[in-house]
Amino acid sequence: MTNPGNVAGGHKANLNNPNTSEESKQHSKEVLDSQYEGGAISGGKSNEEKNPNNVAGGLKATTKNPNVSEQAKQDAKARLDAM
Repeated sequence: MTNPGNVAGGHKANLNNPNTSEESKQHSKEVLDSQYEGGAISGGKSNEEKNPNNVAGGLKATTKNPNVSEQAKQDAKARLDAM
């Protein structure tokens, strides 16, 4: 089963790729306009549909990740505490 968001994303990427032909870009534009409302695909799940344990795990991982800024760690901790 094809994910419409991935298909639209591929066409959007093609439009911005300097290595693709104008013919290819025109085709992607036509597909986006005709099948994907110009590329406006609704994304992902809403917060109500997400698994709270997965969200908490991601936030906890953020607080311990050395590559994350202190501000992001504080925001993640606040969100985790509010759960």
